[in-house]
Amino acid sequence: MEKHRCGWCVGDALYEAYHDQEWGNPVYDDATLFEFLVLETFQAGLSWITILRKRNHFFDAFDQFDYKKIADYKEDKVQELLENSGIIRNKLKVRSAITNAKLFMDIQKEFGSFSTYVWAFVDGKPIKNKVTTYKDAPANTAISDALSKDLKKRGFKFVGSTIMYAFMQATGMINDHEVGCFRYHEV
Repeated sequence: MEKHRCGWCVGDALYEAYHDQEWGNPVYDDATLFEFLVLETFQAGLSWITILRKRNHFFDAFDQFDYKKIADYKEDKVQELLENSGIIRNKLKVRSAITNAKLFMDIQKEFGSFSTYVWAFVDGKPIKNKVTTYKDAPANTAISDALSKDLKKRGFKFVGSTIMYAFMQATGMINDHEVGCFRYHEV
């Protein structure tokens, strides 16, 4: 018998693998949180499958999402990224990755880790929603509004509430797996 999955991923092998293995798993590692922050930033205005298909290219182009290296990118690296057809070549998004890397490290200094900072918005534990169909999941909430507002106040770019809600779903801060999905109780 086939496992029931969230409707948004069904029918695409890459989407299904991402759903089955990653989406909604609680992430506490700063390096992985930064990776998702960058990917969600680039996803703004695009579909997530577009980003997933380019994820390996992003990984290589952005030095394995090493935020310390990214924070030191100079103009020649920006131009190299803007010529890289394997990634989304949006000047504002490329520059935001650099800005956000610097600010990410500021948060680490202030809170000890980015994980400590971001997980405080959900009191350190995942919020378990009861979504029957993925179409019922909200695009943003008061919590993603608060996270977005605080990150913007700190100078982060491309961190609107909808982007932050998707980040929270991806990193397991919110469990928006459909209640009938086999992953709902696993995460």
